Amino acid sequence: MPSPSVNQTNIQRPAPSSPSRRGGMERIPPQDLDAEMALLGSMMMSRDAIAEVVPVISRSTSHWLYRPDHQKLFEVLLDLFDDPTKAIDLVVVADELRRRDMLEDVGGYEHMIQLAESFADWANAEHYARIVRDKGMLRDLIRCTGEIADSAYTGAEEAKDILDRAEQHIFEVTSHRVGGRTAHLKEALGRVIARLDDHDGGGLTGLASGLHGLDELTSGFQAGDLIVVAARPSMGKTALGLGMAAHAAFHERKAVIFFSMEMSADQLAQRIICAHAGVDAQKLRRRRTNEEENRDLLNACAELSDSPLYVDDTPGMTATEVRSAARRIAKRHEIKAVYIDYLQLMHWPGAESRQIEVSNISRSLKALGRELNVPIIAMAQLNRMAEGRADKRPQMSDLRESGAIEQDADVVLLIHREEYYHPEKEELRGQAELIIAKQRNGPTGIVELHFNKNLTRFTGRHVGAHYEEAARPADAPF
Repeated sequence: MPSPSVNQTNIQRPAPSSPSRRGGMERIPPQDLDAEMALLGSMMMSRDAIAEVVPVISRSTSHWLYRPDHQKLFEVLLDLFDDPTKAIDLVVVADELRRRDMLEDVGGYEHMIQLAESFADWANAEHYARIVRDKGMLRDLIRCTGEIADSAYTGAEEAKDILDRAEQHIFEVTSHRVGGRTAHLKEALGRVIARLDDHDGGGLTGLASGLHGLDELTSGFQAGDLIVVAARPSMGKTALGLGMAAHAAFHERKAVIFFSMEMSADQLAQRIICAHAGVDAQKLRRRRTNEEENRDLLNACAELSDSPLYVDDTPGMTATEVRSAARRIAKRHEIKAVYIDYLQLMHWPGAESRQIEVSNISRSLKALGRELNVPIIAMAQLNRMAEGRADKRPQMSDLRESGAIEQDADVVLLIHREEYYHPEKEELRGQAELIIAKQRNGPTGIVELHFNKNLTRFTGRHVGAHYEEAARPADAPF
């Protein structure tokens, strides 16, 4: 394959990324102009070549081409590709550039011919694209780390803020990883078949919640899914999330992480042991437990002490801090789930609005689940809309501050306790509903639960007309 010199064209090489200096020598940012020319040449000669390239380099990442004139030509080729009525070859591309008065901007017709002669086979277009992508990502990383170094040298901000922004910038670079995921259906079918024998006999393909009715409808929490547990304040979303996490750790012996931004680790531990021992949490708080209850609490502590439940009670964590902490723990333990209490208490510094901030957080949590291959169970706050309706049952539209939560979530669970609104009605005492408002890969419906306010614990009652509750002790832990 010929390797034409850039100097043969009337275009001077621009410097999209400023060269750095080290030891008195100038360092040119990573690039491969031969690969860029071969990429554009193959795209210019075949629509099929463009189809191979787009999954690797898209319009939003056209900056991965080093030369600005190559970026412009790349975007024009994508425009032609988007119009199925237009053919794509050297003559058509040149004519389109003339029509846009851009032909000279990309080096003229002579450079177009040079590009057309710069590749051996258009079938190699994807390979050329991967070379260009890798060089572009390295330049992104250099730019990103340079900005981080400048902030660190300046020292105008607190180290925590600089570290937080550094993680965000690195995440932005790594989130552009693309391609290579398309595979024949046979591979996915093989994984599905392998999972048929990989369960506990209870019919679950995911992590058990400890609530039989919920598990019947969801088949457990699936790896990679974002599960949102939403409710108004005082409805019990922390109790439900903590109960499910404790069940996974104690009964299933699965390692899980619980990020609590509202309660301390000591408060969470107190809730867990009271629920497990069956002791009124208020009595423990007021130190009015008797000798038998103290013995039960000590036994509960002994039984739970080696459960693989990890708690991080750092308040007001950012999405990048959660991702970083989850990765660190996952490296040391085989984590099976991440619980977050709660989503709207997290932060995304620099966001233009609260809606954008929550959208970024939601998207980041979804990406974390895919990265660690575990379910992410995030508690969320609902707005006050339900309280103004005659039927107080919450709806997905009540999710506070961002519709992105509803969009990103694979499962949305809404907690409703009618007794909260009518505390004088004895018949409502303890009744609770867990509304499966969304399930991307399964049915929706209502799971009836019982809520013990003294133990801050949810247990199953029965599922409803279409499902039958399996035998389960009414006072089963968690």
